[in-house]
Parts: sequence; C-alpha cells; structure tokens
Amino acid sequence: MIEAAFGKILQELRKEKGFSQEELAHKCSLDRTYISLLERGQRVPTITTLFKIANSLDITPEDLIFKTRREYENSK
Repeated sequence: MIEAAFGKILQELRKEKGFSQEELAHKCSLDRTYISLLERGQRVPTITTLFKIANSLDITPEDLIFKTRREYENSK
C-alpha cells in the first residue's frame, strides 16, 4: 500500500530530524494524532499537507514523493 510506504518514510525522516510527532505536528500546524495516523498508513495527506510536511522536514515535496515511491516499489 502506498499509504504504508508514505508512513514509513515520514517516520524515518521525522526521526532523522530528531522530531517527536508532536514537534512535527506543531511545525506543520497539524494535530499530533494526524501525524500518527499518517505514519501508520491510516490516512492519506492532501497536497497541501504534503507540502507542509516536506517544508517542515527541510525536504522538497518531490523528494518526499520520490522516497515514498521507491519504498513502495521495494515493498512489492
């Protein structure tokens, strides 16, 4: 599932930056529980949310999508 791949990449990038879910949520103006749902593959971000998350993680949206695609293809 693409949602699971996105969640895995999101969690990896968040941890690399040393952010808790709460810290990332605050930087993105989102709720911590939403970050948790994304990381568990239970929600799909809107394009606006994807841009907010990427910006907060100092990564381009394109790189975030590329990493997600690579994870998804490797998990098949």
